[in-house]
Amino acid sequence: MKFIHVSDLHLGKRFYETSLIEDQEVILKQILEIIDGESPDGVLVAGDVYDKSVPSAEAVALFDFFLAELAKRRLHVFVISGNHDSAERIAFGSKIMNSAGIYLSPVYDGKILPTTLQDEHGAVDVYMLPFIKPSHVRRFYEEEINSYTDAVRVAIDKMNLDKSRRNVLITHQFVTGATRSESEESVGGTDNVDASVFNDFDYVALGHLHGPQFCSSKKIRYSGTPLKYSFAEAADTKSVTVVTLTDKGTELDVKTIDLKPIRDMRRIRGTFEELISVAERTNDYVQITLTDEEDIPNAMSRLQVVYKNALELRYDNARTRANMSILGAEDVEKKTPFELFAEFFKDRNNAEMTETQKAYMQTLIEKIEEEEA
Repeated sequence: MKFIHVSDLHLGKRFYETSLIEDQEVILKQILEIIDGESPDGVLVAGDVYDKSVPSAEAVALFDFFLAELAKRRLHVFVISGNHDSAERIAFGSKIMNSAGIYLSPVYDGKILPTTLQDEHGAVDVYMLPFIKPSHVRRFYEEEINSYTDAVRVAIDKMNLDKSRRNVLITHQFVTGATRSESEESVGGTDNVDASVFNDFDYVALGHLHGPQFCSSKKIRYSGTPLKYSFAEAADTKSVTVVTLTDKGTELDVKTIDLKPIRDMRRIRGTFEELISVAERTNDYVQITLTDEEDIPNAMSRLQVVYKNALELRYDNARTRANMSILGAEDVEKKTPFELFAEFFKDRNNAEMTETQKAYMQTLIEKIEEEEA
């Protein structure tokens, strides 16, 4: 049984207020070309289909195009919701789409039944577990659930797996030990899920983290994003994961196929004169770091003649390094979320929060911490 594993499409994402919808359309078409070349039995989409819970019309249209193309190929397609998605919106129309081989994860209700596929080696049970929090699982079960690991463990225990069969799980969580990137959200480490909860699965298709990676074993894997969504990912290579299951207990065959964006993500640095005098212009998304000791008048607009999609301008010189040294002297680890936000607010607004704003933020932080507990 062969699957194509992708995740974290983040359709509709804007990067420095620049729409990436064209880039995303091109990369989805590349994924379709890979699917045609690999002829898989199914496609696993492990969450964060959209970048926002209320996606733009163009993002919805693009995903509609992708699903329609997959349906034409008569594949089994499994899609779960991630933390960026609205579980209700992803689930919409699922009962109708099932007949076309498109399976959309329902809103978590405590019951997860498998979809069973067959090949020459027997049955493969595919389970779809959307992004869940401890509070989601507590609604349905009396077990003590104090952490994300507890929540996922209970949700899996209630699946009543047939361990004699090959079992595949699609889920969207942060597995302990995996490496985050700059463009991902975190809840301060409280959202960790221990990899041991997945021991009974033959393959776990993960979404949530943007860098492709295995977690503790070859059978637990993040496919990563199909596009770079942060300058911190500039040196990364994006890909899709192709996984093949044979007999129960036999080692998986896992490979990756690289994706090529129409516009890459790049970091460049040098003096203004060095960077402005390059012979070749580029449409790549660029973060520029100038090393000049003095600020250059209208630097960004002048550099954009050469670097059309220059999105961020920084300076790295004696002055900025001195400022960073002062800022870095504070021990961030010892500050509460409220203190960190208060400093951020003052830095951005050149004023302290009012008492009303302080009370609101404190209430909001407490509510978030309670929900994540």
